[in-house]
Parts: sequence; C-alpha cells; structure tokens
Amino acid sequence: MGSMFRSEEVALVQLFLPTSAAYTCMSQLGELGLVEFRDLNASVSAFQRRFVGDVRRCEELEKTFMFLQEEVRRAGLVLPPPEGRLLAPPPRDLLRIQEETDRLAQELRDVRGNQQSLRAQLHQLQLHSAVLGQGHSLPLAAPHADGLSERSPLLQPPGGPHQDLRVNFVAGAVEPSKAAALERLLWRACRGFLIASFRETEQQLEDPVTGEPATWMTFLISYWGERIGQKIHKITDCFHCHVFPFVEQEEGRLTTLQQLRQQSQELQEVLGETERFLTQVLGRVQRLLPPWQVQIRKMKAVYLALNQCSVSATHKCLIAEGWCATRDLPTLQQVLQDSSSEAGVSAVVHRIPCRDMPPTLIRTNRFTASFQGIVDAYGVGRYQEVNPAPYTIITFPFLFAVMFGDVGHGLLMFLFALAMVLAENQPAVKTAQNEIWQTFFSGRYLLLLMGLFSIYTGFIYNECFSRATTIFSSGWSVAAMATQSDWSDTFLAEHPLLTLDPNVTGVFLGPYPFGIDPVWSLAVNHLSFLNSFKMKMSVILGVTHMTFGVVLGVFNHIHFGQWHRLLLETLPELVFLLGLFGYLVFLVIYKWLCISAASAASAPSILIHFINMFLFSRSPTNRLLFPGQEVVQSVLVVLALAMVPVLLLGTPLFLHWQHRRRSRRPTGRQPDEDKSRILDSSDTSVAGWGSDEEKAGCPGNSEEAEFVLSEVLMHQAIHTIEFCLGCISNTASYLRLWALSLAHAQLSEVLWAMVMRSGLRMGREWGVAPVVLVPVFAAFAVLTVAILLVMEGLSAFLHALRLHWVEFQNKFYSGSGYKLSPFTFTAEEE
Repeated sequence: MGSMFRSEEVALVQLFLPTSAAYTCMSQLGELGLVEFRDLNASVSAFQRRFVGDVRRCEELEKTFMFLQEEVRRAGLVLPPPEGRLLAPPPRDLLRIQEETDRLAQELRDVRGNQQSLRAQLHQLQLHSAVLGQGHSLPLAAPHADGLSERSPLLQPPGGPHQDLRVNFVAGAVEPSKAAALERLLWRACRGFLIASFRETEQQLEDPVTGEPATWMTFLISYWGERIGQKIHKITDCFHCHVFPFVEQEEGRLTTLQQLRQQSQELQEVLGETERFLTQVLGRVQRLLPPWQVQIRKMKAVYLALNQCSVSATHKCLIAEGWCATRDLPTLQQVLQDSSSEAGVSAVVHRIPCRDMPPTLIRTNRFTASFQGIVDAYGVGRYQEVNPAPYTIITFPFLFAVMFGDVGHGLLMFLFALAMVLAENQPAVKTAQNEIWQTFFSGRYLLLLMGLFSIYTGFIYNECFSRATTIFSSGWSVAAMATQSDWSDTFLAEHPLLTLDPNVTGVFLGPYPFGIDPVWSLAVNHLSFLNSFKMKMSVILGVTHMTFGVVLGVFNHIHFGQWHRLLLETLPELVFLLGLFGYLVFLVIYKWLCISAASAASAPSILIHFINMFLFSRSPTNRLLFPGQEVVQSVLVVLALAMVPVLLLGTPLFLHWQHRRRSRRPTGRQPDEDKSRILDSSDTSVAGWGSDEEKAGCPGNSEEAEFVLSEVLMHQAIHTIEFCLGCISNTASYLRLWALSLAHAQLSEVLWAMVMRSGLRMGREWGVAPVVLVPVFAAFAVLTVAILLVMEGLSAFLHALRLHWVEFQNKFYSGSGYKLSPFTFTAEEE
C-alpha cells in the first residue's frame, strides 16, 4: 500500500560521523529533516556532554539577541524577516558573531545611557526655567498682620519699615499629585511662618524615563529664619522635589533664565546627535540581527543533536543512531558523503536490527493534512497500521453533510473555503495571528469538501434555506386527483386539507428524478415523512460504516501475519454485526422495494419483526415480509449468539496452544521467525488488544514477557463485551444523523418564518417593501451565519468527529503509536 494508506517503512540506522565533519553532516541533515536521532547518552548529565560549552555560548548569544531585540522594539521598530535560506554557520564564525554582537550591545548600552543622562539634564534645565519664569513675576505678601495688604510687595524699597528683615526663598518643582500634600505639610510644620505659591507649568515637559509629556507644579516659598529653612528643605527632600537656586533680583533672574535657555538649546542639539547615532546603531541591529538569530538557533540545534551521539573508542568519529524512512536511505547516504568529502573520510550509514516499535511516518500535503490531523487527534497510528485518513476524506464530509444538508448553507461554506484556498499563498493570509482564523485556514480543504457535500445532500433533501426548489416536474398530479374525485365547492369548503391517493390512476406519475419531491414541502405530514426516511437512512449508513471498519481490520491482520485473527476475530465480528443489524438493513431495503402503494396500508412493521426476532416469537397482526422469515431470523440470532464464545475464547486458546508448541522447540530460531516475532511483539492487535496480550502471544524467555492465560482471557473478555455491546450502542449512535438533520431543517424553517416571511408580509401591508426588506434581510443574513452556519456547523462537525473516533475507528485502529519527529531546522527558520 502507499504511504497514505499505511505508514511508511522506517528503519533504525547507525551513522559514523568523522569528528572533523560531524558538525557539517549534522547541519545538512537538519536542512533535509530525514532522521529522528536517539539519545545514546541518556545516562549522562546534560552538563557533562561533549558540546555543552558550545551550547552555552549559543545560549549566551541568544540572551544578547533578546536585549538587542528589546531595544529595537523599544524604539518602535520592527525586525524584518531574514532573506533567503540561511545555513548553519561554521563553528569558526561563532566567535565573529559573538564579538560583533557584544560590540553592538555595548554601543547600545552606552548610547542609551548617554541619552538618558542628556534627557535628565535637559529636564532639569526646563524645570529650572519654568520655576524662574513663574517666580520673577509673582507678587509676595508679608506675613505680619500689621495692616498691610496681602498683595503688598514683600521687598520694600530701600529705607522702608522692613529693611532690617532677611527673607529667604526656596524654589522648585514637584509632581502634581504631591502638591496638595506638600502645601499642607509645609503650613503645619512651619506654623504659617512662610508664604508658598504653587502654579502649574504652562507647557508639558517630556519625562526623561518614559518619554511621555507630563505637567509639573512649580512652587516658590519665602520664609524667615534658619530653622524654618531647614524644615522646608527636609520636607521637599521627602517629597522628591526638584529644588533650584532662586535669585532675588529680577535682573539676575532674567540673566539666569537666558543662560538656562541657551544651555537647553545646546543640550537639545547634543541630544539630537545622540539620537541620530542611536538610530544608526539600531539600523545595523535591524540588518544583522534576523539572520544571526536564525543561524545561532540552527547552530544550537546542531550541537544539541551532536550531544546525543556517542564517541568512538578512538575518539576519531561520533556514533549516532536514529530512525529514517527506508526510501530516504539513499538520499541520506549521499548527503553524508557530500558533507564529509572535505574531511578526507566519508561518513557511513547502515541499518541495524531493532525490536522496538518504529515511529509512524505518513507524509501529507496541503489537502490531506487537515484530514490526517483529525485522525491523529484521536491517536497516532501504530507502525504500519491501516491509516483511516484516506477514507475519512470522503466519509467525514459526507456524514457532516447528512446532518447539515442545505444547498444555500453548503454553498456559503463552500465559497468561504474556496476564498481561503485561492488566497492560501498570500503572505498576509498565511501569517495572520488570529487563532480562530488560523483554525479555519488550516482546515480550509476540509471546509471545502464539507460545503460541497452539503450542497449534494441539500439537493437530495430538496432544501435551500429551508425552501424547496422545483428543478424537475413533480411526480404527483393534483389535477388528476381533482378530476377523478368528487371535489365540489362544498367539499373543498368543508375540508381544508386534501389527500392525494397514489392508488388513483394518474395521481402518482413516478418517483422524482433526484431527491425528495418538492410537493412534500406543502404536505402537513412532511415532518413524519422525513422522520421515517432519515431514520432508516441513518441506520443504513451506520451499519455500512461500521462494517467497513471491521473489514479494514482484515488488512491489518494480513499485513502483520496474524492469520488466526481472521477466523477467530474478524469472521465472528462480521457474522454478529451483519447477522443482526445487517439483517435490519436488509429488511428496510426489502420493504422499500417490495411494498407498493396499494399494499401500504397492510405493510408489516419492521420494528416489531426485529423485536420478535430476539424473542423467538410471532405477532399475529404483523404479517411476514417474505416466506420463511421466521426461520431465517432464528438462524441469524443463533449464529450471532454462537459467535460470542468464539470471539471470547478463540484467540486466547490459540495463543495458549501456540505458546506450548513453541516452548517445546529448541532455543535456536531462524531469521524469518525472528522477524515475525518482532512484528508480533511490536504491534498490538488492531481490534483493541493491549501490548500485554501481544507479548503473551510470544514464547517466553528471559527477554520476553511471560505468557499468562488469565490476562489474555481478561483482555479478550473486555474486547468481546465492548464489541457486542458496541454494535448495539453504536448503531443507535448513528441516529444522531437523523436528529441533527431534522434539527437543522427545523431551525432553518423557524428562521425563515420568523424573519423573512414576517418581513415580506410587513412590506406588502405597509407598501414600503424595499425599506422594510433591507434591515430584515440583514437580520436574516446575520442570524443565518451566526446560528445555522457557525453554531449548527460546529455541532454537526463535533458529532461527525465522534462517529469517526468512537463508532468507526475503534473497529480496527488502535492509535497508540508515536510520530516520526526528524531533526529539522523548520522551527528555527520560523
């Protein structure tokens, strides 16, 4: 089988890498992503491995890169993506990159420090200028209540009555949030022996740390006495105020103010030059940092992979082990030869035997990735187990469409998915960070098929936004019924509901060419008709789906050479499933084909026949569908019940007999026998057995698990009970197809009746149909997308997911393997 139907063959390989070329070989393997390496130094601490020093140097560089990246982000810049494909640098380039990185980081630190210092100095000069600009025009008042006004100047002209008093001043700035508290504390601490004036700055000043504009409160305090001055200075220090010298003479203040403005201007020029130099340094960081980040991440990944290798006894080569796909072995050998050609000694790769279960490798593309993701979410398949993904490509969208069948809704989903498919190569679409969008985009091909299949089932149901469409002529003729019946005016007035009798000649002309006849949308028993149709359809699809799952298990048994399971497991399972529920499907189809409209009134009930089948009884009022039906039903029930002990005891007894036969053989084995043993011990039964049971099926020795019959019987009993009861519960579980389909149809009908039909009626009554229909149609469109497409679509998706995981895959798929995770640089390049 191809790799999509079954995982590829994977081999355990051993690589001998020359020490001088080991880094180059590992780098090339990382570019191709061919080998998943095994850790041969699991018992060695991470701090004692060969290349731990190189890993630490890479980690130190990554820390420096984080600092540089943060500085770029702080400046409001964005790092561009690296251009082209970058290879892992040779080890000798690590020192060059480290030196250039350290030099750039040191330049950034120095420039940032100078910039912060200049900004702080400029801020101090601006605050000082603001204080002096306020203080030289502020009128001050004397504190003595000797009849002087508060607005009288504090500094009297020479020869005045207060010429002997010495007034001192404290000027500065404080944050607005602290100004009120500062003023209260000064007044209380100095007992009012001061005059304080607070005023906001006219212009906002840039904060030297955050760079955001901020308003400051400037203050000017006049006081008498040395002790009060000491208190004022202590209080302003506690409030972290900026205090500046204050010149009493107005001419001196003006001179100082001019000097401050000149210093500010000179400082701004210096700050501008510093910022221009900072921009140049950041430009170099923007240009050099992206490729360096990718190269160092690749280098670190190479050294981490080399730490998983062991060293040969001569210390001339490194020995590595890993899993590789068999089809990639020639490529692997060629790559190693090309990478080690310069060293003079070629690297060697060869296969080695192994009893461990290999990893699972299934290659996917854009189309199959989403379907394989659905399967892997349940569990990664074991090595070379049948892969359900190819069949899920058809069955999953189809079962979804059975529950979501509507031409209009399916068309909207199809167009949405088609738009994503057509735009999948656009960078803006692929790199979108929205998680919901990423979920939809990763499943675009799944949505495409879901919408396409929903259109198909919508045509079968004859529903388009809950409205029936007349593509072909109806198979029912009302005119023929009216002609051959006595439908008088009085009869029509007394009977609002009329019945079309298919037994009347010309009333039923034949079945509708495709899907359900649109005349059923006008019938009052429309829901009853769809109930019967969809319920039986769900049972038929469910039994077919489960039977297909059991049949797929045959390919697993044949591939792994477990021929006994064909007779002791698969055959009893098919007889049990088809003998009971396959017979139910036969009854449904037989009744559809053999019961005509003329005998519909006396048609037997399938449900009563199925109940009587298990009770071995007969209902007098329910006639038989075909001669000999009772005998057939009795034989099928007996056969189904007889398969239960075969399914329960067959495989354990066979394994016990096989174990006893092999235990009598000599210990020597043939290579072919060892190969079959590896398969038996590494692959569990796809019918749900555990690894203990498989090991129990192998002859015991010191390296193999001991055969314990009781454990095997316990596992087989669990499997038998699960399958037999699961056939009943899983068949009933497929009735969700019927329930979800009816729910979707009824929600569509309710939405149409409550919104669109009401809008059309209002527009006709009011005579302003265009004005009314615009908001009505907008509401109908929003509700259709929100409820029927998103909510109902998600509900149908989850139910289809459950049908595949529980009802289908558990018949043949164990999902207990692990993926092949090759050493690759894909994550480092993103």
